[in-house]
Amino acid sequence: MISRRDFLQASMAATALYGASSFGNWGKLAAQQALTQDKLLEFDTFGNVSLIHITDIHAQLKPIYFREPSINIGMGDNSGAVPHVTGADFRKLYGIDDGSASAYALTYNDFSALAQAYGKMGGLDRVSTVINQIRADRPDALLLDGGDTWHGSYTCYQTQGQDMVNVMNALKPDAMTFHWEFTLGSDRVNEIVEGLPFAALGQNIFDAEWDEPTELFPPYKFFETGGVKVAVIGQAFPYMPIANPGWMFPEYTFGIRDERMQEMVDEVRAQGAELVVCLSHNGFDVDKQMAGIVTGIDVILSGHTHDALPEPVLVGETIIVASGSNGKFVSRVDLDVQNGRMMGFRHKLIPIFSDVIAPDQAITALIDEQRAPYAEQLSEVIGKTADDTLLYRRGNFNGSWDDLICDALLSEREADIALSPGVRWGPSILPGQDITREDIWNVTSMTYPEAYRTEMTGEFLHVVLEDVADNLFNPDPYYQQGGDMVRTGGLGYRIDVSKPQGSRITEMTLLKTGELIDPAKTYQVAGWASVNQGTEGPPIWDVVESHIRKLGTVSLAENTSVIVEGV
Repeated sequence: MISRRDFLQASMAATALYGASSFGNWGKLAAQQALTQDKLLEFDTFGNVSLIHITDIHAQLKPIYFREPSINIGMGDNSGAVPHVTGADFRKLYGIDDGSASAYALTYNDFSALAQAYGKMGGLDRVSTVINQIRADRPDALLLDGGDTWHGSYTCYQTQGQDMVNVMNALKPDAMTFHWEFTLGSDRVNEIVEGLPFAALGQNIFDAEWDEPTELFPPYKFFETGGVKVAVIGQAFPYMPIANPGWMFPEYTFGIRDERMQEMVDEVRAQGAELVVCLSHNGFDVDKQMAGIVTGIDVILSGHTHDALPEPVLVGETIIVASGSNGKFVSRVDLDVQNGRMMGFRHKLIPIFSDVIAPDQAITALIDEQRAPYAEQLSEVIGKTADDTLLYRRGNFNGSWDDLICDALLSEREADIALSPGVRWGPSILPGQDITREDIWNVTSMTYPEAYRTEMTGEFLHVVLEDVADNLFNPDPYYQQGGDMVRTGGLGYRIDVSKPQGSRITEMTLLKTGELIDPAKTYQVAGWASVNQGTEGPPIWDVVESHIRKLGTVSLAENTSVIVEGV
């Protein structure tokens, strides 16, 4: 008798062979003929339940360019496994043709040239069109938002998230979970959540004083769809007070809480749940580990690490779906649920090519309404990129946007060394393109933007780099608590990611002199996004804007200041 895991593996094999996960198909088609909306949205309806997943939009209402990372290192059992595969290796793994639309959407090679051919991606009015078409086919499909929604743009900052709330409410989600939303401050988050017309879920969001669940963020919600009783369990980002300023939301604690997750799965099963979906902001590797610990979850809709995968990953009897970021993709998952068990699925990672998918005009008007009061500020041109300079963020160690931010900190704050957080959000700017104020805010907008200037000893700098490196390269995903590696300006180093904490970082060098960093010496260090309350300094967007105005045209050489070993 075939086990359910074997049955699901057979379903995944059929997905790859027959196109139930249709990403590879449109990738090959795109190399041969022009993309069409009908082809992008084509789907062979399956089973009795449909899920629609969006995540990590980071307040990008309009279409954007977004380059995927060139390096994404996995540690331990995740070394060389998706999502830690990039570029040509990724294309080979999924059978994606060089130069195709899927190569552009999912990998970094030839990004600038392919962007000219395929255009921008995303835009919530285009996302709305996709959602509407899925709902036309499957009216009771569940739309689930993985969080990092009310954060990351000029208008989101100015309206304290209200622009995103207004637009997302119009898309009519069924549930969401959270991460950067909490950096609006708990009072504002509470105010918004109390008025949401859909479920705000977080089984791991606890009251800090009483160490017990909160009423505002229930652990799960039941839905009846396709004749199936579906339980959606929310999992907010576990490491909020570590990765973000805990003083902004002091009444809440988080954590993975996989023991409680198991209790919630058992509880909903006992109440008749036939399909259990975890709407997660853990990050992909944490979701994989949790899926191996907690039994009874059928689907994990993964968020936080911005991974976009053409096919789900199977862990035990759980499928994990990753839907990218910045509105570039929408995932559709159709499931066949029989007698309380998931017996098969079909999946499609739908690319939102903004020049191909027609916008939903009602949502376009609503977006324009949110942006109208700020149109002049958003559109002001501050500078431009040189013909050989692509501004992008993503990658374990550096991105040219953060190189530019570090250069601004060094210059404007008169520092020896600059530090910029390894956050993953922020669209790309093509060579020869104008840089507007909106573009600057898209990579700097947060509620703790102060660009500090302080003194640090060489020894303390080493501790900082080692601590961040362990957040990224600890072999246990449950100890990977941050984003990518802190970006450095004026400072080079060698890192062996295979070494234990305290031994990874060597040969720290002050670039302007070529001298090794002296542990006992004090250096002037500028940075931003400190989690410490009371940090003083100008907002980072003012620092970067001033620097770009002085440059006029931004030209950046390749960053070779970090030497990586142990991969």
